Order: sequence, then structure tokens, then C-alpha cells
Amino acid sequence: TNVRASGTDEALTLTPAVKFTLEQALEFIQDDELVEVTPKAIRIRKRYLTESERKRHGRKKNA
Repeated sequence: TNVRASGTDEALTLTPAVKFTLEQALEFIQDDELVEVTPKAIRIRKRYLTESERKRHGRKKNA
């Protein structure tokens, strides 16, 4: 009963992540984003991680 589905697998190609320097990351971010700096990586992330938090704070900002 271990049979694979006969449908075709759709290949998904992803673009590689862009490597930023700290200065580039600070220039690139928007008002709702933060730059996380660790010894091994520089990451850009949203200030409010869940979509419901983003909506809530977006409404407060517009009010």
C-alpha cells in the first residue's frame, strides 16, 4: 500500500537570499522592519511577526 501518486511534481525555483552588509540592511529596511545582527548573520525581519499583530498596529498607526 506504499504507492506514490502518479501526478507530476512541480519544480519550484527559489531566488537565493541577498547578502547585505549592516549599512546596506539599514538603508533597505522600512518603518515596520528591524535588522537583527548576530555574530554569524545579519537578518531583516518584520517588527510584528504575526499578521494579526501587523494589522492591529497598522490600525493604531492610522488612527
